[in-house]
Amino acid sequence: MNRAIIIKKLLITLTLAGLLTGCGGMLPTEKNIVKSPWKTFDQAKAAFDKIAPYETTAEELKKLGFDPYSTPNIAILNYLDIMKLFDYDPEHEESLAEGIRLCLEAKELCHAYDVEAADINRKRTGSVVLDMFKFKRKTKSTGWRFKALIFMIDGSVVYKMWGGKPIVDEYEEKKKPLGPLQDIGSPSLRL
Repeated sequence: MNRAIIIKKLLITLTLAGLLTGCGGMLPTEKNIVKSPWKTFDQAKAAFDKIAPYETTAEELKKLGFDPYSTPNIAILNYLDIMKLFDYDPEHEESLAEGIRLCLEAKELCHAYDVEAADINRKRTGSVVLDMFKFKRKTKSTGWRFKALIFMIDGSVVYKMWGGKPIVDEYEEKKKPLGPLQDIGSPSLRL
């Protein structure tokens, strides 16, 4: 057999073996940043901790980075939005924190900042062929996510609350034994 043909077959075999067993570098990656002035969860939490209910004003919030007019991803909620958020029922208002109750009683003077900041990286790993044809997809997500609500009456903070994930480290694996054929019956593929 010709030496060139043997080398060609060997290269094809090695390429196919690489595609079937790995080459994770060829798989897509995704970065999801919810823009904010904070680069880490700890920075966001430290700024939040400087807010003092019944002391901090809207002007002071701006200096801490909580300004919906200059900081992205901060929503302004009115009192009706807040009522929906807590599924407000006047008969059970005692279950709400005092600051939230006072805010809702102030109606048009009540606002809340809904703050969201995140830095999430998603990386697919495994076999390119199995992933490409949807037989098996593995995704690793890392990063952080911070959320906060800051309640104000007429520009003064009356209550604050926070939550989130200081460390996101998630692994997702999706298996479809029939690969792309498994989606044939899905509504998105019907005409």
